[in-house]
Amino acid sequence: MGEIWNGTIEAFRLIFTGDSEVGGIVWLSLRVTGAALVFASIVGIPLGLFLGLKRFLGRRIVVAMLYTGMGFPPVVVGLFVYLFVSRSGPMGSLAWLFTPKAMILAQSIISFPLVAGFTMAAVMAVPQEFRQQVRSLGANQYQIVWAILKEARVGVLISIIAGFGSIISEVGAVMIVGGNIEGSTRVLTTAIVLEVRKGVYDLAIALSIILLAISFIVNVAMLRLQGKAFD
Repeated sequence: MGEIWNGTIEAFRLIFTGDSEVGGIVWLSLRVTGAALVFASIVGIPLGLFLGLKRFLGRRIVVAMLYTGMGFPPVVVGLFVYLFVSRSGPMGSLAWLFTPKAMILAQSIISFPLVAGFTMAAVMAVPQEFRQQVRSLGANQYQIVWAILKEARVGVLISIIAGFGSIISEVGAVMIVGGNIEGSTRVLTTAIVLEVRKGVYDLAIALSIILLAISFIVNVAMLRLQGKAFD
């Protein structure tokens, strides 16, 4: 018990004194996760919107693949990304292995199905009567799509939250493709694993507190946006 208490005190000291090692790990975590979430949203939201609005041959197969991707083990994603960006892989010439770029790629793949899937569900939940009403007012196809997206904006926000949550706490994939290299690819989750193995609990606790704080702040911000959406 004393070890936990002492570790917690030391953790807060590291946080409030602006420890450079902690700061570097936090900054890289935010940069990697933020970039991955942007890429996942750029692809996932339009795809979710398309699948929610259109009916076409093979749609069920695409949706089934999307739902499969939502539950795909991150460590498996990391393995496939590793094989693709390794020296002998199709993307080996890019030299992305053990760099933040490979980590961003892996996290984008992990979060993309969640963003697309929840967006699709939100769009499909918009009543058919609403679409007919907008169409009856003389809106063109693009205006109808935009109106539906605005109506489903709460669900889209939830999709982004789900995408963020799936990667900010992910450890397996980023460790495989990033290598957990100090000062280069070490993020919050991989650093926590390393420090626990080393028995350096104060730094592990500090990073855990920061990770929880980031998750809490982002979710509160998203919930506030949801609240405004209902106003």
